[in-house]
Amino acid sequence: MGNLQNIALLIDADNTQLAKIEGVIREISTHGRIVVKRAYGNWKKDTLKNWEEQLKRLAIKAQQQFDYVSGKNATDMALVIDTLDLLYKGMYDAFVIVASDSDYTPLAIKLHESGVYVIGVGEMKTPEAFRNACDEFVFLENIDKDKDKEELVQSDNLSDAETDEQENKNMSGDPTNNLEEIHALLKIASDKYQDEDGYVNVSAAGTYIKRAKPDFDSRTYGFVKLPQLIEAFPEKYEIKRYPGKGKVTIVAYKCV
Repeated sequence: MGNLQNIALLIDADNTQLAKIEGVIREISTHGRIVVKRAYGNWKKDTLKNWEEQLKRLAIKAQQQFDYVSGKNATDMALVIDTLDLLYKGMYDAFVIVASDSDYTPLAIKLHESGVYVIGVGEMKTPEAFRNACDEFVFLENIDKDKDKEELVQSDNLSDAETDEQENKNMSGDPTNNLEEIHALLKIASDKYQDEDGYVNVSAAGTYIKRAKPDFDSRTYGFVKLPQLIEAFPEKYEIKRYPGKGKVTIVAYKCV
């Protein structure tokens, strides 16, 4: 389902892998426009101390929820209350619940009964009841799987000094160091939107990339338009052009 206009993304930080959050946003962006991004947790906890920078970078609103009783958090209740509040506003056509906890099953059922599209995102250990209460359920283990394998191989082949150098490059502001991110997004677009021949409309891919990475501009990478960027990598993509309506020429690509 890729025509959703207003998606609310709600994350239980106590039940989610921080390393997967950016991948979750990319995955959900293939369905449509995310207009609400919230993460819930007691941010005073040491276990959540690494979340701050990622929440800022990904423009996710942090919702503070203190633990009223020692040993038991109230994050799930806060997330449920906020979700129902958003539901009754009638502005959203899809809700994404990022958690691996069966406690969210009644919430998913309520959302489904209200006629909105429900997507769950969690680990493979997520109870079947919650998974089946959603219209669609995405396993965290399947998100960025290829990227995880690649990073593991690279880390095994690099010395400590080389690893530090690679991390510094990834943290730099030089856009040429981030071009691999664009290739990754083009691959996701290919997997989601390809036709029966394996081709993807570049326009559709560009729309998806802007959803997942709002600051994307092909000029940042030295190309006037996205098709030129794709054409610059013939070892990665095969291009074809065909006539559209009127004088319009449609450009499509296929990963090779």
